[in-house]
Amino acid sequence: MKRPDGFDPAAGPRPERQTRPSASAPVDRAGVRAEPVAEQETDVIELDAARVRPKRSGAGAPSQSSGLKPASAGTSPKVAPSSKRRAKPATTTSPSATATLERPDEPEDEAFLTPREAAKLRRRHERQEIRRFTARKRGRHRAWVVAAAILGVLIVVSLAGAYSPLLAVRTIEVVGASRVNQAEITEALGDQLGRPLALVDAGAVKAVLVGYPLIASYSLEAQPPSTLVVRIVEREPVGVLQSGSVYTLVDAAGVTIERSDQPITGYPTLMVTGGPTSKGFVAAAAVIRALPTDLRARVASVSASTADDVTLTLVDSPAEVVWGSAEDSAEKALILAKTMAATDPSQVNQYDVSSPSAAIVR
Repeated sequence: MKRPDGFDPAAGPRPERQTRPSASAPVDRAGVRAEPVAEQETDVIELDAARVRPKRSGAGAPSQSSGLKPASAGTSPKVAPSSKRRAKPATTTSPSATATLERPDEPEDEAFLTPREAAKLRRRHERQEIRRFTARKRGRHRAWVVAAAILGVLIVVSLAGAYSPLLAVRTIEVVGASRVNQAEITEALGDQLGRPLALVDAGAVKAVLVGYPLIASYSLEAQPPSTLVVRIVEREPVGVLQSGSVYTLVDAAGVTIERSDQPITGYPTLMVTGGPTSKGFVAAAAVIRALPTDLRARVASVSASTADDVTLTLVDSPAEVVWGSAEDSAEKALILAKTMAATDPSQVNQYDVSSPSAAIVR
């Protein structure tokens, strides 16, 4: 701590001072009578003034201790002529001196800043206000950026895995083939082996399967890590067309499924006028497809010369079934099944369900 001016370390301890008012108050040059100040109070003021850091040069503010004089051992101290206020009590410390001692690196009051420093401080405050008012918006942008980054990483990883040789085709599995040779199809699709599952040539697969007329439709399914599944839906036979001594098993579109010189059992015989392209054939095929499986197995033949005169014959009964057109075939099939269950087919000559609301049994 800096020692006050006039302090003599060699001198002995001073006797205890006594506060004694001056007999007569001195008068300064301006003719103003100064109030007497106690010696102890003056010493404290001088000590505080010595501790205060002087203001920076050029600030234009006078030093706070310029008006004080050091006190001597034998004389009574006097207040500076320019001072017109009574000094503070000894127990009170100057706020400016205390602030300077506790935080010496704290910047000066804004009144003593240069224009450049004041502008810099103002800009910093403006930036802080802008950041405070835009914090929520920046938070939303940050969330979108993070989500987009995660999505991008997932896409890159997915593409890298899909086109990687680790996911190449090593096995081809054919599902749903009963009439078609499964091993033959697998061998025909052998050029797809070694390709990544994502790069399987669907056009080449279609070109191979089109050569099998028994296949009505198909679908491809990739099962990682290395299996290509070919699901096949074969054509469904509806009946047999007889031409001389040749029997041809066809589906509802008239596509040949099987051809033989011997009668093909398990399917009704189609006796239609005009062949597979006629309206009678289309109506007869629609009626057969609408029959339940158990009732379809009891049909011996289906005849139709037009689209409105479809007639069925049964295997276990001499009765014939007058069906009419292919409209409401599902309802007609249900009524026929109930009527046959309620009667003895061997004692009936005809079931007429051409009008579903009024079935007739003869």
